[in-house]
Amino acid sequence: MVRRIDVTGADGVRLAAWEFADPPKEGGDLERLPGVLLLHGLMGRSSHWAATARWLSERHRAVALDQRGHGRSEKPSEGPFSRDAYVADAEAVVEELGLGPVTLVGHSMGALTAWQLAAKRPDLVRALVVCDMRASALGAASQREWEDWFKAWPVPFATLADVRKWFGEDDPWVERPSPARGEFFAEVMAERADGWRPVFSRRQMLLSRATWVHDAHWDELSQVRCPTLVVRGLDGELGRAEAQEMVRVLPRGQYAEVVDAGHLVHYDQPDGWRAAVEPFLEEVAGEPVPGR
Repeated sequence: MVRRIDVTGADGVRLAAWEFADPPKEGGDLERLPGVLLLHGLMGRSSHWAATARWLSERHRAVALDQRGHGRSEKPSEGPFSRDAYVADAEAVVEELGLGPVTLVGHSMGALTAWQLAAKRPDLVRALVVCDMRASALGAASQREWEDWFKAWPVPFATLADVRKWFGEDDPWVERPSPARGEFFAEVMAERADGWRPVFSRRQMLLSRATWVHDAHWDELSQVRCPTLVVRGLDGELGRAEAQEMVRVLPRGQYAEVVDAGHLVHYDQPDGWRAAVEPFLEEVAGEPVPGR
């Protein structure tokens, strides 16, 4: 069962969260289960976590958030799309839904939001899973590459099949055919009068990205006190050396990698992702929350 929960983020922004759970058994109480908040990456949406949330919901209260500018959440014309805004949104959701002490599971930009919240509010976060997000600055050249990439999209797409083919095969950024990547982008398209277009504004995505690509985030990472698992796909954007350095910097860091996975680790290789993450969650389930 999946149900939508409307919550209020920073600056009064309306956010859509999605709870994945079966109805509690007689006498059961969903709110008593340990909370998990799933945070997608740039351009993502909550539905990308569906497979993960379903197995998490066997032992946890699993909630996935459409972050501002994404999915069904509000897309304020001028933002803000700052790091502070994203972190404050996640903080508000945890508190409003009573998820704390929460385990934060973040992919890419969502992972950065997760570790920045863990550094800010150690009392609120039990554990952290960081999926394929770099702590190093990516730089201005990276931002220009994204601007050029967005301009290359053949929008609008005539059909969803065209979406899957372009992002899975024809996109210049694709090194080899990736059906999972095609499906990933098909999930963030909506049908308009002239064809299929992304549910997000590419301009807003660039504004959001510009708030973190120019800076390194090692200091905030070092401030995370809770158990943290750093996960990378072997063909992802986070290299092994940097991932292992992130683990070294983290006071309680652990490392895992998923074979045959690219940047979209949890979506590309769901079985390998589960095998990497589930033992960690079981290990930290009974630990006390740092800062309490």
